[in-house]
Amino acid sequence: MKIAIVGCGYVADPYMETLHYHNNLTLLGVADLQRERADILANHYKIRVYDSTEALMADPEVQIVVNLTEPKNHHRVNMMALNAGKHLYCEKPLGMNLDEAREVLALAEQKGLMVSGAPCSVLSETAQTLWKAVEDGAVGKPRIVYAELDDNPIYRMKPENWKNARGIRWPYLNEYETGCTLEHSGYYLTWICSIFGPAKSISSFSSCVVPDKTDLPLNPANTPDLAIACIVFESGVVARLTCSIVGTYDHRIQIVGDEGVLTANECWHYAAPVYLERFSQLSLNARKAHSVRASNLLKWIFGVGGKKQKLVSKPISQYPDRLREWKHKERGILGLLIKMLSKRELVFMDFFRGVAELADAIENNRRSHIPADLVLHVNELALAMQNAGETSEPYKLTTTFEPIRALPSTLESKEKYGSDSRNFLAFSIEKMIERLHKH
Repeated sequence: MKIAIVGCGYVADPYMETLHYHNNLTLLGVADLQRERADILANHYKIRVYDSTEALMADPEVQIVVNLTEPKNHHRVNMMALNAGKHLYCEKPLGMNLDEAREVLALAEQKGLMVSGAPCSVLSETAQTLWKAVEDGAVGKPRIVYAELDDNPIYRMKPENWKNARGIRWPYLNEYETGCTLEHSGYYLTWICSIFGPAKSISSFSSCVVPDKTDLPLNPANTPDLAIACIVFESGVVARLTCSIVGTYDHRIQIVGDEGVLTANECWHYAAPVYLERFSQLSLNARKAHSVRASNLLKWIFGVGGKKQKLVSKPISQYPDRLREWKHKERGILGLLIKMLSKRELVFMDFFRGVAELADAIENNRRSHIPADLVLHVNELALAMQNAGETSEPYKLTTTFEPIRALPSTLESKEKYGSDSRNFLAFSIEKMIERLHKH
């Protein structure tokens, strides 16, 4: 499938680093309002630069437009792509308001074109492993989800100096103006909606708790930097999601059911480990002791936190890329070590996986695993969360989506969950306690 990228800002380079994972995608070229940014990207990756976005849209060879522009330009570029007869993959959000997002989907339907969008981390090995465990009943009937998307008080981390590998600056002012919730809540919203189906209502609080993040003027000046939501799903599951650029870094998610809890601590790393704790009287009582909660050894002894699960598929390895960079002298030794450490400890996402999934869906005339109606639903949830303010009433969703399943490879995988999370020592201690209670 032949694709082209509109927007060569900060996120374009992380996308380009993962393009070679997907043999079904052929990149024809890129375009950007700032020609210099397009030239930097094109010179490094040896790709074509279109003279304008209009020229890109006029290329009859382009089948999918990948929209990586700033959020305020998403709607305009989305409409251009669809009017040009191109399928569309859009970075989040699909629209800055619900009318914009609805208009995009309406035009796509009218034109008979497919729409999908970021984030695509629901296709990651971590998310699919969680999904598979829920479907297999590993925690019994799921009841609640707690998810955190706190990204640190980034205004204290000199974001004005952040650059990607091509020297393109992170658009921190735009991030402040757009809002961290509209930018980032979609990660876990997509996971939770995919696994548990459509939401029916959301009760939220949002506020700009640090209005002086920068001395430069912002428009608007008070976009929320904190949002907390409780979401009620039609399936009965209730999720609480926190999103901020004020709280210290925390990307944990836990899915609690009648019989256990699934946990992961990152949605920005496709191979983040997944843990399953099958509840026992011992683990539930032991976690009440602060010494147990503070000690990994005691957690292991009492089965608190559960066992690390095998991921449903083998994650992508970064090492072939680092070896290629070393052979081609793209990085020095220190640069390679830093890159390896970054990919291991920080963000490791296959940004093009969603585009490849859309391309495969088009070629095989099937529904995408990140379908347009899901993208719209997540967009509405993110908007409701960010725009709630400090005194909002519960919001009833006006959109829905046809429930989706995990990837076929995930559904076909055979997982072993065990009876519970107790090791032999914990089992022995529990038996001893039971024995003591009999005398």
